[in-house]
Amino acid sequence: MFKGIESFFQLEKENTTIRTEVVAGLTAFMTVAYIVAVNGAILSLVGMPYEAATIATVVCAFIGCMLMAFWANSPLIIVPGMGDNAFFVYTLVFALGLPWQQALAAVFLAGVVFTITTVTKGAVYLSQSIPKSIIHAMTAGIGLFIAFLGLKNGGLVIASESTFVTLASLSKPEALTTILTLLIMVPLFLRGVKGNFLIGIIAGTFIGALFGIVDFSVLKDFSFSFSGYGEVLFAFDFSGAGSLNFWIAVFSLSMVIIFQNMGAQLGMLPDKSKFRKSFQANSVSVMTAGLFGCSPTTTAAESATGIAAGGRTGLTSFTTALLFIPALFLIPLFKVIPNSALAPVLIIVGCLMITSIKEIPFEDFTEAFPAYLMMVLMPLTFSIANGIAFGFIAYPILKLVTGRRNEVSVTMYVIGVCFLLYFVLGNI
Repeated sequence: MFKGIESFFQLEKENTTIRTEVVAGLTAFMTVAYIVAVNGAILSLVGMPYEAATIATVVCAFIGCMLMAFWANSPLIIVPGMGDNAFFVYTLVFALGLPWQQALAAVFLAGVVFTITTVTKGAVYLSQSIPKSIIHAMTAGIGLFIAFLGLKNGGLVIASESTFVTLASLSKPEALTTILTLLIMVPLFLRGVKGNFLIGIIAGTFIGALFGIVDFSVLKDFSFSFSGYGEVLFAFDFSGAGSLNFWIAVFSLSMVIIFQNMGAQLGMLPDKSKFRKSFQANSVSVMTAGLFGCSPTTTAAESATGIAAGGRTGLTSFTTALLFIPALFLIPLFKVIPNSALAPVLIIVGCLMITSIKEIPFEDFTEAFPAYLMMVLMPLTFSIANGIAFGFIAYPILKLVTGRRNEVSVTMYVIGVCFLLYFVLGNI
């Protein structure tokens, strides 16, 4: 059996061993397992049943990792993404007004668009057509957005009539729990402790229990059933396909998932020759997310931990996939986790995403200003789509008025006009 595994995953060619790959898969799982608890909580905000959304999270992570293992023989890990879940909830549903069932249909179609780009030259064309400053601003802006979301969910930032938002009373149990959990989680993260987020969430739950914000009554019925999963499985709804907002959702989501995954994979893959198939596996996993009732899947940044542990082949992602199965039976336990124990994850991941800002050429105002608009408007309008739209509109305008229209691709002009129509028609 071991010989068969070594042969299938080409371990000798990659100069690795079964033990190394399994340890790498376990390491990656420990760092990314927190998504099982966080994703269901975020998706439940739009009315998706928490337990069903959490099952969908596990199912899609399992399928995504299996695709990466058997199609690409790649060590990258695929899970429902942080930032993508916020885009699903706050842009597709809350900002564009799609019911979550229609948002799932948008996820599926975005996956189709993503897949088409991976099996044609579309990915190369888009990467050459969209300015790098816009791509980096998109990542940084989403980082600001989910950081703000974390501060809000953690009870640190609250609404204010006079100043719109303000700092909450830090003596409140929710705020205290968030702060103390951050004080535990950040050092663990900085020291590279395996499972740092997961450990932090567990510690935060115990802290929340001490402050009385944990509801242990949900554990009275510690049972698990797939019966409720039917509410999200194949629940996608294309009835909104006749509306402009639906196609704005598909387009904007496609842009986000294509570029963020392209950057993540090219940045982490030890063997760049595996990029094409890894990218294809990622794209198909997004389609399955729409089918199986989940927000878009993505190449997890935590894949880097498995690669750092020696992961070089699909045996790493295969091991991680298998480890998601036991997580299904712990779903009732996840219900006790308070928002204040999850909020620090959003705050830290937001910081990591914001670091892409350093790639923006701020010395060139025609590049910097559209990027700046994109980044600040995402959190300030509480809409990732609005931020993306303003950036894509401002970029060609600034290039035109400064006589640098040749620096703008036809694709950028078309996208800018589409987003302009989105705002015009949306206010009629």
